[in-house]
Amino acid sequence: MALISSDPERGFFGHPRGLAPLFFAEMWERFSFYGMRALLTLYLVKHFLYSDEQAGFIYASYASLNYAMPVIGGLIADRFLGNRKAVMLGAILLVCGHIGMAFEGSPAQIVDGVIVRQSPYDQIMFLSLAFIIVGVGFLKSNISTMVGKLYSDKNDPRRDPGYTIFYMGVNLGSFFSTIACGYLGETYGWAYGFGLAGIGMIAGLFAFSRGTKWYRNAEPPNPALLKQRTAIGLPREWLIYLGAVAAVGVNWQLVQLHAVVGSLLLVIVATALAGVLWFSFTQCSKIERDRMFVVLVLTALSVVFWTLFEQAGTSLTLFADRNSDRSLFGLIIPASVVQVFNPMFIVLLGPVFSWGWVKLAQKGLEPPTPLKFALAILQVGLGFGALVFGASLAGEDAQTGLFWLALGYLLHTTGELCLSPVGLSMISRLSVARVTAMMMGVWFLASAGAHFLAGIVAAMASTSSEPGRVMSAQESLPVYSGVFYDLFIAATIIAVLVAVISPFLTRKMHMGKEANLGAEPERKVQASAE
Repeated sequence: MALISSDPERGFFGHPRGLAPLFFAEMWERFSFYGMRALLTLYLVKHFLYSDEQAGFIYASYASLNYAMPVIGGLIADRFLGNRKAVMLGAILLVCGHIGMAFEGSPAQIVDGVIVRQSPYDQIMFLSLAFIIVGVGFLKSNISTMVGKLYSDKNDPRRDPGYTIFYMGVNLGSFFSTIACGYLGETYGWAYGFGLAGIGMIAGLFAFSRGTKWYRNAEPPNPALLKQRTAIGLPREWLIYLGAVAAVGVNWQLVQLHAVVGSLLLVIVATALAGVLWFSFTQCSKIERDRMFVVLVLTALSVVFWTLFEQAGTSLTLFADRNSDRSLFGLIIPASVVQVFNPMFIVLLGPVFSWGWVKLAQKGLEPPTPLKFALAILQVGLGFGALVFGASLAGEDAQTGLFWLALGYLLHTTGELCLSPVGLSMISRLSVARVTAMMMGVWFLASAGAHFLAGIVAAMASTSSEPGRVMSAQESLPVYSGVFYDLFIAATIIAVLVAVISPFLTRKMHMGKEANLGAEPERKVQASAE
């Protein structure tokens, strides 16, 4: 099968041709994002001398805001900008943020028991994180929505595999950036790692712009509305761009205020939930309402998964740094580079899962989406179980073998493949068409809540609350083991409960033949209900 052909419907591994530029744009965007992610916690702890707890809360605030902003970005795209312009705006903001992270300044020092950080480099870091937060807000939900729009038929069997291919782009970028940015940052200096991430984002912007003619339904819904003058004399489009810059200023402060972020997330989640419920009960047919109910339930379950999975950026990275023997063939792998296990396994296993789901579907044996979520939660729990078992075998040096860390990441990855690409496809398939981008934003909003909760879990696994002080390996190992054991037990119980209610949720999805009758039957259902 040709990689690229002239047929817009079958141009990239048999998928619509527009998938190719979206694949490469997302690959480079994730190269920049995960390159920075690999280094951030270590950068906070080792360069700025924040305590484990402080670093975990900063990371959690940053990560949760990253996933909260797509709700707003998706809404603005649905009503005004369209997906393509929203993604372009996000990419430009991301370039600014990643380049800003390359300005590190001198390391912090302890003077008479007080942490002294060189001004203004810590604030430059927070400002750069704010640019990234707003950039992700405009880019992430919209580029994922654009993938779904490439398939005109919601029941196109290529849809789930298409999202899996797209998700491989995410992890190819993550794989190369974790190695390259992590190695450069820890070996030659933080600025080199963050600078390379910025170059990757520029490549992503270029890749996306090259595919404009292949994108389906990605332009503004009402171009004339964007050109209208607002009360301050600016066209509405430029007012949106000005608002994005203002949002950077707001997030610059928020990323430093963990408690405020938590309260804000609670308000946003409650507002989004109320809005979705109102829409479902007042604007939807019975079938649409049932599907929206399933979307909300599975989105809530994704919070459980990502809360556990996202320990990779905090407690698992510090565990690798302090309690893992990272020697391999005579080389010591930097702690940030250990995160490469996840994208490596994604790249290796992604095609297997994509092929496997199709083959199982052809035989009528594919697990329904809710059961896939149960399997995902079970596997992420088993990953922590592997780490606990490995820790029990540690010697007097309190160092676990690299094998156990790799096994933990393997189980987390197979769980991820059961949930993340499947979840993206589920949102595009079950959501009502006129609010798909917003619902994609809600999906990422759930990840925002999960990242905030992940910060709380990471604080529980903190081995120091005092800046500049870290426990010995012998002291820290029992702390990590205890928290990881609790996560293993909790995930197993939740997975069993989800498996039990899976048949009920599957029926509510209405994905059988009776649900494929088109829009007219659903309008009749709505009319009879009224």
